[in-house]
Amino acid sequence: MARSDPGGWNTSVTALDTERPDVPEYRGFATMLRDRVEGDVQFDEYTQILYATDGSIYQARPAGVVLPKTVEDVQATVQTAAEYDVPILPRGTGSSLAGQAVGPGCVVLDFTKYMDDTVEVDPDTQRATVQPGKVQDHLDNELADHGLKFAPDPASSNRATVVGGIGNNSTGAHSVRYGITDAYTEELNVVLANGDLIHTREVVLDSEEYEEIIAQDTLEATIYETVRALVEDNQSEIDDKYPSLKRSVSGYNLHKVVYENDDGEEVINLSKLFVGAEGTLGVIVEATVSLVTKPDETALALYCFDDLIDALKAVPEALEYPVSAVELMDDEVFRLAAESEGYSEYVEPIPEECAAALMLEWDSELVGPDDGTQREAFESAIADTNAHFVDEGTAFDVIEAYTQEDQDDLWKLRKAAIPLLMSLQGDPKPYPFIEDATVPPAELAEYVQQFEDILTDHDTSAAYFAHAGSGTLHIRPILNLKTDDDIQKMHSITDDVTDLVLEHHGAFSGEHGDGMARTEFTPKMYGDDLWEAFKELKTTFDPDWQMHPGNVVYREGPDDIGPDSERGVGADNRENLRYGAAYQSLEPTTELDFAEEGGFSHLVELCNGCGTCRQTESDVMCPTYRASGEEIQATRGRANMLRAAISGELDDEEIHSDRFQSEVLDLCVGCKGCKSDCPTGVDLAKLKAEVKHEHHQEDGSSLRSKLFGNIDQAATLGSKLAPLSNIAPKLPGARVVMEKTLGIARDRELPTFKRQSFEEWFEARGDSAVPLAQADGKVLLFPDTFTNYSYLEPGKAAVEVLESANIHVDVPTNLAPSGRAAFSMGYLDKATSHARENVDKLAARVDDGWSVVFVEPSDAVMFQDEYLDLLDGTDVQKVSAAAYGVLEYLDNTRLDEHIEFDAPSEELTYHGHCNQKATNKDHHAVGVLRRAGYAVDPLDSSCCGMAGSFGYEQEHYDLSKSIGQILFDQVEDSSGETVTAPGASCRSQLGDRPGKSTPPHPIEKVADALD
Repeated sequence: MARSDPGGWNTSVTALDTERPDVPEYRGFATMLRDRVEGDVQFDEYTQILYATDGSIYQARPAGVVLPKTVEDVQATVQTAAEYDVPILPRGTGSSLAGQAVGPGCVVLDFTKYMDDTVEVDPDTQRATVQPGKVQDHLDNELADHGLKFAPDPASSNRATVVGGIGNNSTGAHSVRYGITDAYTEELNVVLANGDLIHTREVVLDSEEYEEIIAQDTLEATIYETVRALVEDNQSEIDDKYPSLKRSVSGYNLHKVVYENDDGEEVINLSKLFVGAEGTLGVIVEATVSLVTKPDETALALYCFDDLIDALKAVPEALEYPVSAVELMDDEVFRLAAESEGYSEYVEPIPEECAAALMLEWDSELVGPDDGTQREAFESAIADTNAHFVDEGTAFDVIEAYTQEDQDDLWKLRKAAIPLLMSLQGDPKPYPFIEDATVPPAELAEYVQQFEDILTDHDTSAAYFAHAGSGTLHIRPILNLKTDDDIQKMHSITDDVTDLVLEHHGAFSGEHGDGMARTEFTPKMYGDDLWEAFKELKTTFDPDWQMHPGNVVYREGPDDIGPDSERGVGADNRENLRYGAAYQSLEPTTELDFAEEGGFSHLVELCNGCGTCRQTESDVMCPTYRASGEEIQATRGRANMLRAAISGELDDEEIHSDRFQSEVLDLCVGCKGCKSDCPTGVDLAKLKAEVKHEHHQEDGSSLRSKLFGNIDQAATLGSKLAPLSNIAPKLPGARVVMEKTLGIARDRELPTFKRQSFEEWFEARGDSAVPLAQADGKVLLFPDTFTNYSYLEPGKAAVEVLESANIHVDVPTNLAPSGRAAFSMGYLDKATSHARENVDKLAARVDDGWSVVFVEPSDAVMFQDEYLDLLDGTDVQKVSAAAYGVLEYLDNTRLDEHIEFDAPSEELTYHGHCNQKATNKDHHAVGVLRRAGYAVDPLDSSCCGMAGSFGYEQEHYDLSKSIGQILFDQVEDSSGETVTAPGASCRSQLGDRPGKSTPPHPIEKVADALD
């Protein structure tokens, strides 16, 4: 993916450099596509596996994938697919929850890599035009300067595309205020099934423009005439069958395609028909959407109830107030969040006895100040609801949030509900298949009570959350879809619930669409006449049923409307399941302890396909995807490949192939971001280490891997031979030889070694400046490899700062390396040996009150996290609990508050270490630096791209630079004068920028501020 290159680095990188042969069945089709398409054409087995799933319960291998660069590419793909009788499936991020992004035997069009631009923003008309791969949050970030936003806001907006939302007719938490996507879709450019490109917009019926369109001998003309006739002929059924709800996205939008415009003219706008069509009528290649003004401020109040039904009864009452959102979460969401490493902090304010909570939002456009401030206006509005729900009603507590930070915490908890629920231990999971049925809010409480009766009849339970204010509750029955009994139970529950929804004047889907989950039941909702109209509509747009067949509408047999073909015949929500009764997975014997995750295979299967790893503008996960734009480099992609390997979908030995190792595992940088950022906690760094270990055992390992896995020995030798060891790589031709023999990139600056190690420096300086008897604490400062042999200054600064806080410092010389390098390279036996040696030597001293403190973050996290996977027993637990990064230690003990600082007038840009971010320990440095007197701009950055040895490896050098460029752009945009970073790898990457020097460790800046 090409990115801006202000520093002069070439950051154009493609992760897929190895041979990926097309599957034989589609070889001719793929070859023809490559002749006609400028974009990427991928028809190998790996690609089929990567695109076989989405965020739903379904899985079906496509024929292959095209990543188009132009509209002409899309037209060529559609036309070529017709020649080869291959169906078409347009796809955004693949986060769909009803199976809309899955299509057996389809050629998938993935727009997210190339066709992801904003074409135009017109603030005056409040419209934006985007390509189909544009991510919604990226658009909203661009619109923020104009005070505008795209109104529908699905929880997946940080990776979901605008046009993907059009395909599903998506909405989100603010549909109470703004409605759904079809209200904002104004004009589209669409490639039809025959390859024609049409422009849909408001066309006045019987106008000159309309007559010109239908006078043509084109598919477009036929479509206009057919759609008009279907609406006019079925008007009474349309009036009767379409529910009167803010949210109803089942079937086709026949009730919205013909309407009266603002000038009182009757118009037809086919754009409204493509909304919610799930790619079954054509391929959207450009969309013009209307925008809304973005409120300047918001406020939240979360009301706690001790009973779910009481909370639901309060929903219609909440809607009587000027609120912009009414959301519900139940205690199951709270429980899972509390157990999740990445979300536990957000649930801390929620009382334990809270069985359900309603979250109400106000915005400054609905609640403006009269005589006071905006804050006072919000406080007054919330006081009114407090009086109603708490003082007089059934809520027992309220949490008020006025700052953006406090509100963000509550929204993160709410938006994480879906993937959090999928993190349940064991095979039974709260699966989505009827989770977004919608009923009028006034009927919600009664509906849920009757819903619970259905669950009881089927001997299961469910979790409840989401958009209560719109009558859309995401209710997920807990089932084990690896058993035939529960698969049949899923179908029976769906049948019963859809009957119940109709009794309550509701819609089968209020947000997530029909897809594979609900298309089967759509005839029940609309009746025979409209069902026949849907089929005629589909056949008119797509005579050969080539466009995503079997979704939204299906045929009863090949002689039904359409060609004599089996395509699009039948629909059954029990087919194409990711986990079916025949699914089996291998549970290997592992070196690491996977008991907490339920086993190796369970950790792999925790990936539900939600695609959080594809978000690119916050958090840690997933740095390689951000740089390459390749699905295989996202955590989801790697998890899909591992699941295929352990379930027999791939050949038994494929996991040990060079291709699997290089494409799936070696490009994971081990940042650990997925451990915290993935809501289900799919820890790919841990999985990778285990598989790499097994691979070394099976096939051996390279000299370079052994070198990097034993980097401490190499650094020890480099220090002893310094300065010769520093001169040798600079000799003419030396770097070329290193690249050819070891695979170490010739253009990467290598670390230099100091003749005197940090251990030797500390020993030479004599006893600690703070006598043990007079100290307020005692610290063993771990001499990590980088600090010991290459970067002594951070270690010296740590000693100075700790002693300034009256801490007795010792640097032990009898310890093994932490094992981080060995662990990262998959040498788990060596990592275990190092861990055991260190724990054995440190346990007694920890018992004696010593803390183990680290300058290097990755070594600190190794003790805190990975040691617990490598070893058992109380000794490792207490050593792990006594391990701290140096800034973490200062912040936790608040010892720095007793230090005199000389108030520096400097603003720092702080880039935190990804391992510390993943374990929620990154914020400590910012707190200490601020108390030392610095202004600090902490970057919301991901991995720097060096990742230990990764950035030195020749085949990964370009990708490392591309990841680094993302960080460099953030640094350039920061207001800080000086960048600081705790990781030695991060400082090395930042120091490799042209004209830049290696930045300081934050402990050095703390030392600089000492009075």
